[in-house]
Amino acid sequence: MSILVVGSVAFDSVETPFGKVEEVLGGSATYFSTSASFFTDVRLVAVVGEDFPPEHLNFLRSRNIDLAGLQVSAGATFRWQGRYGFDLNEAHTLDTRLNVLESFRPELPEGYEEAEYVFLANIDPELQLDVLKKVRRPRLIACDTMNFWIEGKREALLKTLRNVDIFLLNEGEARQLAAEPNLIKAARIILAMGPRTVVIKRGEYGVLMVTEHAIFSAPAYPLESVFDPTGAGDTFAGGFMGYLAATRDEGDAAVRKAIVFGSVMASFTVEDFSLERLRTLSYPQIEERYRKFKLLTEFEGIEEV
Repeated sequence: MSILVVGSVAFDSVETPFGKVEEVLGGSATYFSTSASFFTDVRLVAVVGEDFPPEHLNFLRSRNIDLAGLQVSAGATFRWQGRYGFDLNEAHTLDTRLNVLESFRPELPEGYEEAEYVFLANIDPELQLDVLKKVRRPRLIACDTMNFWIEGKREALLKTLRNVDIFLLNEGEARQLAAEPNLIKAARIILAMGPRTVVIKRGEYGVLMVTEHAIFSAPAYPLESVFDPTGAGDTFAGGFMGYLAATRDEGDAAVRKAIVFGSVMASFTVEDFSLERLRTLSYPQIEERYRKFKLLTEFEGIEEV
Protein backbone atom coordinates (compact mmCIF):
# COMPACT_ATOMS: atom_id res chain seq x y z
CA MET A 1 0.00 0.00 0.00
CA SER A 2 1.51 3.34 -1.06
CA ILE A 3 2.03 6.42 1.09
CA LEU A 4 1.45 9.99 -0.03
CA VAL A 5 4.03 12.34 1.50
CA VAL A 6 4.08 16.11 1.18
CA GLY A 7 7.15 18.00 2.41
CA SER A 8 10.44 19.54 1.41
CA VAL A 9 13.28 18.45 -0.86
CA ALA A 10 16.38 20.48 -0.13
CA PHE A 11 20.10 21.04 -0.23
CA ASP A 12 21.72 20.84 3.22
CA SER A 13 25.05 22.17 4.40
CA VAL A 14 25.94 20.54 7.71
CA GLU A 15 28.82 20.71 10.14
CA THR A 16 29.28 18.34 13.07
CA PRO A 17 32.32 17.58 15.26
CA PHE A 18 32.99 14.70 12.87
CA GLY A 19 32.94 16.43 9.51
CA LYS A 20 31.37 18.93 7.18
CA VAL A 21 29.38 18.69 3.93
CA GLU A 22 28.10 21.33 1.52
CA GLU A 23 24.96 21.30 -0.63
CA VAL A 24 24.07 17.64 -0.09
CA LEU A 25 20.65 16.10 -0.68
CA GLY A 26 18.24 16.71 2.20
CA GLY A 27 14.71 17.78 3.07
CA SER A 28 11.98 16.25 5.21
CA ALA A 29 10.18 14.52 2.35
CA THR A 30 13.45 13.17 0.93
CA TYR A 31 14.47 11.42 4.14
CA PHE A 32 10.92 10.20 4.76
CA SER A 33 10.44 8.85 1.23
CA THR A 34 13.77 7.06 1.12
CA SER A 35 13.15 5.40 4.48
CA ALA A 36 9.54 4.43 3.74
CA SER A 37 10.53 3.01 0.34
CA PHE A 38 12.16 0.04 2.07
CA PHE A 39 8.67 -1.04 3.19
CA THR A 40 6.16 0.17 0.59
CA ASP A 41 5.57 2.39 -2.44
CA VAL A 42 5.83 6.15 -1.94
CA ARG A 43 4.28 9.07 -3.81
CA LEU A 44 6.21 12.29 -3.27
CA VAL A 45 4.74 15.80 -3.50
CA ALA A 46 7.28 18.60 -3.19
CA VAL A 47 9.03 21.33 -5.16
CA VAL A 48 12.60 21.85 -6.36
CA GLY A 49 14.30 24.55 -8.38
CA GLU A 50 15.88 24.41 -11.80
CA ASP A 51 19.23 23.81 -10.08
CA PHE A 52 18.20 20.36 -8.82
CA PRO A 53 20.59 17.84 -10.43
CA PRO A 54 19.42 14.76 -12.39
CA GLU A 55 21.51 12.41 -10.23
CA HIS A 56 19.31 13.18 -7.21
CA LEU A 57 16.18 12.46 -9.24
CA ASN A 58 17.74 9.21 -10.41
CA PHE A 59 18.47 8.19 -6.83
CA LEU A 60 14.86 8.79 -5.77
CA ARG A 61 13.59 6.84 -8.78
CA SER A 62 15.99 4.01 -7.92
CA ARG A 63 14.07 3.65 -4.67
CA ASN A 64 10.82 3.31 -6.70
CA ILE A 65 9.55 6.64 -5.38
CA ASP A 66 6.83 8.09 -7.63
CA LEU A 67 7.94 11.62 -8.61
CA ALA A 68 4.85 12.65 -10.59
CA GLY A 69 4.07 15.12 -7.79
CA LEU A 70 7.55 16.69 -7.70
CA GLN A 71 7.23 20.17 -9.19
CA VAL A 72 10.19 21.89 -10.85
CA SER A 73 9.84 25.68 -10.54
CA ALA A 74 11.88 28.57 -11.83
CA GLY A 75 14.37 29.55 -9.15
CA ALA A 76 16.60 27.87 -6.61
CA THR A 77 15.91 24.80 -4.46
CA PHE A 78 15.27 25.22 -0.71
CA ARG A 79 18.52 25.35 1.28
CA TRP A 80 19.28 24.78 4.97
CA GLN A 81 22.58 25.23 6.77
CA GLY A 82 23.17 24.00 10.31
CA ARG A 83 25.77 23.04 12.86
CA TYR A 84 25.85 20.48 15.68
CA GLY A 85 28.09 20.47 18.71
CA PHE A 86 28.88 17.37 20.71
CA ASP A 87 25.26 17.45 21.88
CA LEU A 88 23.89 15.99 18.67
CA ASN A 89 20.31 16.28 19.90
CA GLU A 90 20.25 19.99 19.09
CA ALA A 91 20.79 21.57 15.68
CA HIS A 92 21.86 25.21 15.42
CA THR A 93 20.38 26.71 12.26
CA LEU A 94 22.82 29.06 10.57
CA ASP A 95 20.87 29.88 7.42
CA THR A 96 17.53 29.04 5.82
CA ARG A 97 16.62 30.03 2.27
CA LEU A 98 13.13 28.93 1.27
CA ASN A 99 13.58 29.88 -2.39
CA VAL A 100 10.96 28.00 -4.48
CA LEU A 101 9.44 26.51 -1.32
CA GLU A 102 8.18 29.98 -0.38
CA SER A 103 5.58 29.95 -3.18
CA PHE A 104 4.95 26.19 -3.19
CA ARG A 105 1.35 25.04 -3.47
CA PRO A 106 0.95 21.25 -3.39
CA GLU A 107 -0.71 19.77 -6.47
CA LEU A 108 -1.84 16.15 -6.39
CA PRO A 109 -1.48 14.24 -9.68
CA GLU A 110 -4.32 11.98 -10.78
CA GLY A 111 -4.76 9.10 -8.36
CA TYR A 112 -2.84 10.70 -5.51
CA GLU A 113 -6.06 11.92 -3.90
CA GLU A 114 -7.05 8.28 -3.32
CA ALA A 115 -4.09 7.67 -0.99
CA GLU A 116 -5.00 5.66 2.11
CA TYR A 117 -1.86 6.60 4.02
CA VAL A 118 -0.88 10.27 4.18
CA PHE A 119 2.13 11.83 5.84
CA LEU A 120 2.33 15.61 6.14
CA ALA A 121 6.03 16.28 6.65
CA ASN A 122 7.46 19.42 8.17
CA ILE A 123 6.03 22.26 6.05
CA ASP A 124 3.69 25.22 6.58
CA PRO A 125 0.55 23.89 8.34
CA GLU A 126 -1.58 25.89 5.90
CA LEU A 127 -0.15 23.70 3.13
CA GLN A 128 -0.81 20.62 5.25
CA LEU A 129 -4.45 21.69 5.55
CA ASP A 130 -4.65 22.27 1.81
CA VAL A 131 -3.52 18.70 1.15
CA LEU A 132 -6.06 17.31 3.63
CA LYS A 133 -8.84 19.01 1.65
CA LYS A 134 -7.73 17.16 -1.50
CA VAL A 135 -7.38 13.59 -0.26
CA ARG A 136 -10.67 11.71 -0.28
CA ARG A 137 -10.83 8.76 2.08
CA PRO A 138 -7.50 8.38 3.89
CA ARG A 139 -7.20 5.41 6.20
CA LEU A 140 -4.45 7.01 8.31
CA ILE A 141 -3.09 10.57 8.46
CA ALA A 142 0.09 11.51 10.31
CA CYS A 143 1.98 14.77 10.46
CA ASP A 144 5.13 16.41 11.74
CA THR A 145 5.95 20.03 12.54
CA MET A 146 8.69 22.27 13.96
CA ASN A 147 9.10 25.11 16.46
CA PHE A 148 8.94 27.71 13.67
CA TRP A 149 5.36 26.73 12.82
CA ILE A 150 4.34 26.30 16.46
CA GLU A 151 5.36 29.88 17.10
CA GLY A 152 4.34 31.51 13.82
CA LYS A 153 1.36 29.47 12.55
CA ARG A 154 -0.14 28.05 15.73
CA GLU A 155 -3.81 28.42 14.73
CA ALA A 156 -3.28 26.71 11.38
CA LEU A 157 -1.34 23.94 13.11
CA LEU A 158 -4.16 23.41 15.61
CA LYS A 159 -6.63 23.08 12.71
CA THR A 160 -4.36 20.47 11.14
CA LEU A 161 -4.14 18.53 14.40
CA ARG A 162 -7.89 18.24 14.57
CA ASN A 163 -7.73 16.21 11.35
CA VAL A 164 -4.80 13.86 11.93
CA ASP A 165 -4.54 10.47 13.62
CA ILE A 166 -0.87 10.47 14.61
CA PHE A 167 1.27 13.48 15.47
CA LEU A 168 5.05 13.18 15.53
CA LEU A 169 7.27 15.87 17.06
CA ASN A 170 10.42 16.20 19.13
CA GLU A 171 10.47 16.80 22.88
CA GLY A 172 11.28 20.52 22.63
CA GLU A 173 8.38 21.02 20.25
CA ALA A 174 6.03 19.04 22.52
CA ARG A 175 6.91 21.21 25.49
CA GLN A 176 6.54 24.38 23.43
CA LEU A 177 3.18 23.44 21.92
CA ALA A 178 1.69 22.29 25.21
CA ALA A 179 3.41 24.93 27.37
CA GLU A 180 4.22 22.09 29.77
CA PRO A 181 7.70 20.85 30.76
CA ASN A 182 6.64 17.31 31.72
CA LEU A 183 6.48 15.19 28.56
CA ILE A 184 3.67 12.90 29.72
CA LYS A 185 1.50 15.85 30.68
CA ALA A 186 2.50 17.64 27.46
CA ALA A 187 1.48 14.62 25.39
CA ARG A 188 -1.91 14.45 27.09
CA ILE A 189 -2.50 18.15 26.40
CA ILE A 190 -1.64 17.56 22.74
CA LEU A 191 -3.98 14.54 22.57
CA ALA A 192 -6.79 16.88 23.57
CA MET A 193 -5.97 18.95 20.46
CA GLY A 194 -7.15 16.14 18.18
CA PRO A 195 -4.70 13.33 17.36
CA ARG A 196 -5.34 9.92 18.89
CA THR A 197 -1.62 9.12 19.15
CA VAL A 198 1.32 11.38 20.00
CA VAL A 199 4.83 10.16 19.20
CA ILE A 200 7.63 12.20 20.77
CA LYS A 201 11.08 11.77 19.23
CA ARG A 202 13.84 12.17 21.83
CA GLY A 203 17.01 11.65 19.81
CA GLU A 204 19.57 9.52 21.61
CA TYR A 205 17.04 8.99 24.43
CA GLY A 206 14.59 7.12 22.21
CA VAL A 207 10.88 7.55 21.52
CA LEU A 208 7.81 8.08 23.71
CA MET A 209 4.32 7.18 22.49
CA VAL A 210 1.22 8.32 24.37
CA THR A 211 -2.41 7.50 23.63
CA GLU A 212 -5.54 7.93 25.74
CA HIS A 213 -5.07 4.50 27.31
CA ALA A 214 -1.39 3.61 26.90
CA ILE A 215 2.19 4.80 27.19
CA PHE A 216 5.07 3.13 25.36
CA SER A 217 8.75 4.00 25.54
CA ALA A 218 11.47 2.64 23.27
CA PRO A 219 15.21 3.35 23.59
CA ALA A 220 17.39 4.55 20.76
CA TYR A 221 19.62 1.93 19.18
CA PRO A 222 23.09 2.31 20.77
CA LEU A 223 25.77 3.26 18.24
CA GLU A 224 29.50 3.76 18.56
CA SER A 225 29.71 6.04 15.52
CA VAL A 226 27.26 8.90 14.95
CA PHE A 227 28.25 11.39 12.26
CA ASP A 228 25.17 13.43 11.38
CA PRO A 229 21.70 13.41 12.99
CA THR A 230 20.17 15.55 10.23
CA GLY A 231 17.02 13.88 8.92
CA ALA A 232 16.92 11.24 11.64
CA GLY A 233 13.43 12.26 12.73
CA ASP A 234 12.11 12.19 9.15
CA THR A 235 13.79 8.83 8.56
CA PHE A 236 12.13 7.55 11.75
CA ALA A 237 8.77 8.74 10.43
CA GLY A 238 9.37 6.99 7.11
CA GLY A 239 10.14 3.66 8.74
CA PHE A 240 7.23 4.11 11.14
CA MET A 241 4.66 4.92 8.45
CA GLY A 242 6.19 2.49 5.96
CA TYR A 243 5.69 -0.43 8.32
CA LEU A 244 2.09 0.55 9.11
CA ALA A 245 1.23 0.91 5.42
CA ALA A 246 2.93 -2.37 4.52
CA THR A 247 1.02 -4.32 7.19
CA ARG A 248 -2.25 -2.33 6.96
CA ASP A 249 -2.47 -2.62 10.73
CA GLU A 250 -2.84 0.40 13.01
CA GLY A 251 -3.51 -1.45 16.26
CA ASP A 252 -1.54 -0.72 19.41
CA ALA A 253 0.87 -3.64 18.94
CA ALA A 254 1.52 -2.67 15.31
CA VAL A 255 2.23 0.95 16.25
CA ARG A 256 4.73 -0.19 18.88
CA LYS A 257 6.48 -2.39 16.34
CA ALA A 258 6.43 0.48 13.83
CA ILE A 259 8.18 2.67 16.39
CA VAL A 260 10.99 0.13 16.62
CA PHE A 261 11.32 -0.09 12.84
CA GLY A 262 11.39 3.70 12.69
CA SER A 263 14.11 3.78 15.32
CA VAL A 264 16.10 1.19 13.35
CA MET A 265 15.90 3.32 10.19
CA ALA A 266 16.99 6.45 12.07
CA SER A 267 19.96 4.55 13.52
CA PHE A 268 21.26 3.88 10.02
CA THR A 269 20.81 7.48 8.85
CA VAL A 270 23.01 8.99 11.56
CA GLU A 271 25.93 6.73 10.64
CA ASP A 272 26.85 9.03 7.72
CA PHE A 273 26.09 12.44 6.26
CA SER A 274 23.01 13.12 4.15
CA LEU A 275 21.41 9.91 2.79
CA GLU A 276 24.71 8.17 2.14
CA ARG A 277 24.08 5.27 4.53
CA LEU A 278 20.59 4.69 3.15
CA ARG A 279 22.01 4.45 -0.37
CA THR A 280 23.86 1.25 0.53
CA LEU A 281 21.31 -0.16 2.98
CA SER A 282 19.55 -3.47 2.31
CA TYR A 283 16.37 -4.85 3.83
CA PRO A 284 18.18 -7.86 5.36
CA GLN A 285 20.37 -5.35 7.25
CA ILE A 286 17.19 -3.68 8.54
CA GLU A 287 15.81 -7.02 9.70
CA GLU A 288 19.08 -7.91 11.42
CA ARG A 289 19.20 -4.64 13.34
CA TYR A 290 15.54 -5.03 14.25
CA ARG A 291 16.37 -8.41 15.83
CA LYS A 292 19.28 -6.87 17.74
CA PHE A 293 17.04 -4.01 18.86
CA LYS A 294 14.50 -6.52 20.16
CA LEU A 295 17.18 -8.28 22.19
CA LEU A 296 18.12 -4.96 23.82
CA THR A 297 14.71 -4.71 25.45
CA GLU A 298 14.04 -8.34 26.35
CA PHE A 299 14.38 -9.41 29.94
CA GLU A 300 11.95 -12.28 30.51
CA GLY A 301 13.74 -15.51 31.35
CA ILE A 302 16.94 -13.83 32.44
CA GLU A 303 18.01 -15.37 35.73
CA GLU A 304 17.98 -12.94 38.60
CA VAL A 305 21.32 -12.24 40.28
